[in-house]
Amino acid sequence: MATRIDRLAQPKPNLLKFPDRRSVYWLDQLPAKSNSSTTAFDLTPQWFQLTQSKKLSTQLDNSRSPEWKVSAAALKACPSERVCALALPRMPADGWQPDRPLLPILNKTVKTAMANTRICQLAQPKMSCSTMTQTCSSSEISLSSAKPSSRTHILAKPKQHHPQYSPDRPVSSPVTRCVLEAVASERLEMLATPKPRKPLFEGFDPYKVSSAARAATASPRLQELALPPTRRCRTK
Repeated sequence: MATRIDRLAQPKPNLLKFPDRRSVYWLDQLPAKSNSSTTAFDLTPQWFQLTQSKKLSTQLDNSRSPEWKVSAAALKACPSERVCALALPRMPADGWQPDRPLLPILNKTVKTAMANTRICQLAQPKMSCSTMTQTCSSSEISLSSAKPSSRTHILAKPKQHHPQYSPDRPVSSPVTRCVLEAVASERLEMLATPKPRKPLFEGFDPYKVSSAARAATASPRLQELALPPTRRCRTK
């Protein structure tokens, strides 16, 4: 009988020799032709075993009675100190407080307390917008007596724009006649022309520094901007 190693050492069969091999199957041989229109499923031994109901164990003894006899040694047994310690209920942790009772005992001061006007106002349910409008319209409060403070007047004023604020330019802005008739000078045409640059395969060196850049001197403003912030400067 061939062992597992011998079966694994066998080369895989060449399935390309079958001209009508199914593309959705990978079989060692072509399936048998069937006249039925449906696919017949065949359970493996493991699947068939899983479909069977679980059998009772052969070691199960059904002759045992629900009334068990207690031996004389069990009747005279005395628990050890460890068993007595484990039998004690677990004590609550330090700092644990029991739940408050549903009906606490109220003292005489709480029973005779009187709610003030603010508490009565907060105890009222919230009113909807329509109810609030009707209540405000039917109230006799005169609005003429209410006078805002000077601070309220200042806050009620709209925020002004900054003096240097420039609004967005309109999309269709008119063009003056001078701009339409303007003619670019030779200097403008020279500045508008892009610099000629050779591609990399023609010998262009992007890391080459010009002689003007080498002889350039930074202005005091550039030197000031190049310095790190004062909070990051540490004295040695």
